[in-house]
Amino acid sequence: MARADTLARARTLDRPELAYLLRFPTADGMRDLELTWAELARDTEWATARLREHGLAAGQRALLTASGFEGFWGRAVIGALRTLKVPYGIAEAMGWDHRRTAVFHRELTPHAVIGLSAETLEGLAGSADIGEMFRSTPVVLARPAAIPLLRAVGVTASVISAVGPALALECPERSGAHVNAAEWRFGERDGQLTVAAGEGRTSPLPETPLGITGRVVAGRCGCGSDDPRVLLAEAN
Repeated sequence: MARADTLARARTLDRPELAYLLRFPTADGMRDLELTWAELARDTEWATARLREHGLAAGQRALLTASGFEGFWGRAVIGALRTLKVPYGIAEAMGWDHRRTAVFHRELTPHAVIGLSAETLEGLAGSADIGEMFRSTPVVLARPAAIPLLRAVGVTASVISAVGPALALECPERSGAHVNAAEWRFGERDGQLTVAAGEGRTSPLPETPLGITGRVVAGRCGCGSDDPRVLLAEAN
């Protein structure tokens, strides 16, 4: 059977609602949640709007550094790039794969690099000038621990991070990383972030301390979004 026929046949089959079993760390240990296809679609729509704010558009190219276990947000970002018609390459976010990041960056000349980790930067530092490499990249979205390393060499970067089961993504205003208020309820207790599931999520999640140092900023952002922002201590 040809691949096209196989895919067509597969689309006629019933698909379970469950897309992922999502495991994330909390202050009290690991927690599991179910993630449905409908929830993933909403997460993808939200990520698409956030990336569009950074100017991503059809015909540009992107480099995503992510690990397989991060599928719950990596899949949403990939879906957003596909929606925006932005071709992308993927490298592992672990330091041992830094050479692939270098090759993709050289060959793709990406408009956006998404998910840069401190481990990747440390690996690259042995063979490349990090500042020269990324200062010319229009959009750099980096994990919290990578932000100070990039700023130290003159690279302007915004935060992208998993915060418990949610994705936090900073807009071009760079005044904190937005979280999706329609899906999650973020708070703070004793300087630590807490999260609870919104009413539309399938898996119940009461207020849960995440063990992440930070604070929550409410009110409209300069970008026009009313989604709250998290300020992560690690990114400062």
